[in-house]
Amino acid sequence: MTADKKFVERRKHQRVPVINNIVEPIDLVYQDELTGEKIEVAAVLADLSSTGMRIVSFLKAPVSGNMQIKMQLPFIGKFEVEAKTSWVRQKGPVYTMGIEFTKIDSPIAAKIQAMADDYADCNTRIMLRLPEVCTPNCKCAPVCSKLHKDMTVHK
Repeated sequence: MTADKKFVERRKHQRVPVINNIVEPIDLVYQDELTGEKIEVAAVLADLSSTGMRIVSFLKAPVSGNMQIKMQLPFIGKFEVEAKTSWVRQKGPVYTMGIEFTKIDSPIAAKIQAMADDYADCNTRIMLRLPEVCTPNCKCAPVCSKLHKDMTVHK
C-alpha cells in the first residue's frame, strides 16, 4: 500500500469469522433484472456482522438489486435476511462478495452483535496477554477456533 492510498474502514459493526463449524450453505435468491428469472446461488459464509457478511461462492451473485438470503447457523438457528451486494471480487472461478443486510430481525442482529463484541473482547485479552482469555458466558464460543480457547470453561 502506498502512502497516498490509505485504507478506510467503512464497517460500522465488528465482524466475527465463522468458517469454523459452519455446515449449512447460505442460499442467496434473487431475480435477474433482464430476464426476471429467479436465481439461487449457494455460498459459504466467511465472516458475519449484524449488518452484513462476506461470502465465498463459485457462482456470482447480483451486483445490483435486492436478494433474499436463507441461513441456518448452529449458534443462531434458521433465519432470513434481505440484502444487497456491496462488492464482488473474482479470483479464477471463485467469487468473494460483501453483502449488506437491508432487513434483519432485531433479535438475530442482537445475537450476532453480541458474538462479534465477545470476539473483539477476546482479541483484546489475547493482545494484552491476560492469563484468562476465555469467559464462561462468551457468545462466540460455538464458532471459536482460537488456540487460546479453554474448553474447560465452555462445558
